[in-house]
Amino acid sequence: MPKLIFSDAAELKAMRKKLGMNQKDFWERVGITQSGGSRYESGRGIPESVRLLVHLTYAPPARSQRLFDVLRGWKQS
Repeated sequence: MPKLIFSDAAELKAMRKKLGMNQKDFWERVGITQSGGSRYESGRGIPESVRLLVHLTYAPPARSQRLFDVLRGWKQS
């Protein structure tokens, strides 16, 4: 499994701010409410499934693709 980016609340919040997005828009793209995203950004435990979705959505394309390939069970040479 590739190393996931955004492993903690500070990294998530920093990425959202770097992208110039508010909480509603950032979290809505991965199916999380603004209030749920706010809790994650405040240090609440982030479920692995949410971390995977955030990685696939916001990581650089090559990193997202590597994770997608692993999740699909595809081997890249």
